[in-house]
Amino acid sequence: MSTIFSEIEHWGDAHRANWLVVLRVALGGFIVFKGAYFALHIDQLQEMSLSVAYLSVGLAHYVLFAHLIGGPLILLGYYTRTASILQLPVLLGAVIFVNAPQGLATVGGNSELWVSVITLFILIAFSIFGAGKYSLDEMRRKEEMRH
Repeated sequence: MSTIFSEIEHWGDAHRANWLVVLRVALGGFIVFKGAYFALHIDQLQEMSLSVAYLSVGLAHYVLFAHLIGGPLILLGYYTRTASILQLPVLLGAVIFVNAPQGLATVGGNSELWVSVITLFILIAFSIFGAGKYSLDEMRRKEEMRH
């Protein structure tokens, strides 16, 4: 199983574009923003998570942890694949349980659904491709190669 992940990581390292660095920084900033918003509106987050599962406190804390820890890691490009993977359950939940039931037929469309879907796909991409050339991951990799 670990060889499959190693092969995916190697393929992602060999095929990533430098413009993805800008996208990674924007994604990390967006996730930090959403984490701060949820931290300031924890009651709203718990209410939302209660409608998803009867684990509202635990689920809300996972969302906060994933966003407030994972967002800066993605922004800096440090353990990017791990941080992106930790975000996936949050975004899957947002797409499937929170935003999709509202549908696209709401007044003005459901832009939160589209934002969640796009964010989910970008996170999947960074789970595969990693942080990119200009990141703390790359600095760490170069340092490990020197030793």
